[in-house]
Amino acid sequence: MPLIVQKFGGTSVADSQKILAAARKAVRAQQAGNQVVVVVSAMGKNTDMLVDLASEICEHPPAREMDMLLSTGEQVSVALMAMAIHSLGHQAVSLTGAQIGIRTDSTHTKARIQSISTERMQASLDAGQIVIAAGFQGIDENFNITTLGRGGSDTSAVSLAAVLNADACEIYTDVDGVYTTDPRLLPEARQVHQVSYDEMLELASLGAGVMHSRSIEFAKKFGVPIHVRNSASDAPGTVIGPLPEASGRVVSGAALTKNEARVTIADVPDRPGVSLAVFAQLANRAIPVDMIVQNVGAEGRANISFTVLESELEQTIQALEEVLSEFGGAHLSSDSSVSKVSVVGLGMAEQTGVADKMFRALADAGVNILMITTSEIKISCLVASSQAQTALAAVHRAFMLHEEPADLIGVAEHQSAPRADAADVVARLQGLEDLAVDGISLDASQARVTIDRVPDHPGIAAEVFEGVSSAGVFVDMIVQSDGSDGHTSLSFTVPGEDLDQAVQAAEKLCQAMSAERVSSDAQVAKLSVSGIGLRSHTGVAIRMFEALSAEGINIELINTSEVCVNVIVAGGKGDRALAALEAAFADVRR
Repeated sequence: MPLIVQKFGGTSVADSQKILAAARKAVRAQQAGNQVVVVVSAMGKNTDMLVDLASEICEHPPAREMDMLLSTGEQVSVALMAMAIHSLGHQAVSLTGAQIGIRTDSTHTKARIQSISTERMQASLDAGQIVIAAGFQGIDENFNITTLGRGGSDTSAVSLAAVLNADACEIYTDVDGVYTTDPRLLPEARQVHQVSYDEMLELASLGAGVMHSRSIEFAKKFGVPIHVRNSASDAPGTVIGPLPEASGRVVSGAALTKNEARVTIADVPDRPGVSLAVFAQLANRAIPVDMIVQNVGAEGRANISFTVLESELEQTIQALEEVLSEFGGAHLSSDSSVSKVSVVGLGMAEQTGVADKMFRALADAGVNILMITTSEIKISCLVASSQAQTALAAVHRAFMLHEEPADLIGVAEHQSAPRADAADVVARLQGLEDLAVDGISLDASQARVTIDRVPDHPGIAAEVFEGVSSAGVFVDMIVQSDGSDGHTSLSFTVPGEDLDQAVQAAEKLCQAMSAERVSSDAQVAKLSVSGIGLRSHTGVAIRMFEALSAEGINIELINTSEVCVNVIVAGGKGDRALAALEAAFADVRR
């Protein structure tokens, strides 16, 4: 019999009438011939109310007791949902995370799932009951209640769908599906019919509020089809799966991340181990880092810039001050009035000109770019918060995201998934949230070009990459470092055979823009680690930096995304660097 997991968020169970409406959806799904598991969040603003209440009692409440408190919100919801289904004449059983057997680690308030037991749920389903599961919570090895952190109910739903081998996971929320950007920011945002796992991973990490990135990690890792739908209607919603929406559309979505803060450590020694020392301090405090940009050093010194959540800035500065003394002459600066605008699309991996188009759109809108980082399917630009809305609107229009694509890929019907045998189910329960590295690669065919100390003003990136593009040169990796002193540096990689044309174009641009100089390296090695959970697993970059530092290999450039971390090292050290990374990630290779 097909099995469906339905998840209802807080706004979808905010009062008795909404709970009854959700219960009717679950009953209809069962009457259609499905076994049904319903995952629910706490009602409406219940979690916020409990957090506020705790703060009135205790300025710094213990994390264990916060988990004990916050888990009660979902327990209220599951009981009421089970009652609602009973009132409709059908059978249901409510279960807490502990009663289901969701085992987590002991990291209170942001625990990771380690295993899930299916026996009790399957027995209830086979008895004809609808299982009502409390989202957001689990239990550790000492039977302490734990919670999964932000987006925890999404994570609960998709992980249950994975271990139960569900045919689909339906996420019911207060919007009609996934949009090309946040419709609250841009009224012209368009709902998409479907979006790929990789695109949604990037969009979720950029703040797209429909789904949390950890739940998408689960879905991709276990091939769970997700259907995002509006709980208040029968609108078709959006399917999240392996395919993008359209075959010819290069960019599928744009996102704005408002609560960013930029941190720059200037004039650090340009030697192996420096990046490791910086980011190990942050990893030790479990501070997640988003954009990481390190540009090519000059005269033995380099700059490292990165972004963190604005709420983590004070703790980040405290952590870095502990290591700053190790880098004689280095100094620290920060800016909390920045935002990140990004475009995402699987088509970027196959089509050139996306960066040029984005930079030109921002230049024409008068938006200055403070930092740039790229991946195979994402380009992110840091801008002043005061220009964030303008920047988002500009790139959304430039890629015509408000228009329906002409070459839609049909949304495949979800076929009944083959049932797994007992041994396979047990294997799937182990290490659900472990880091999974899909690939470690070396590209030794590229060269690097850097334009140093370019006067920092709107349009610089557009001028540079339009100039390079007009020379017929394909650009891969792009890094623009912090320009807080009124100047910035732009580095990019190109195919080795195109280096001469790229340098000639760069030198013309250097002269026209009154930049300081152009430097290049005819042979560099680009190393990439790709997989699921690279951002939520804060130690990935650390592991890379540690492995390269142990080999005495200096990192020249860094940029990051949700699904990939890229570094550039000297070309002659590529093979040794690749071997070091393969050894470092041997335990998490898929």
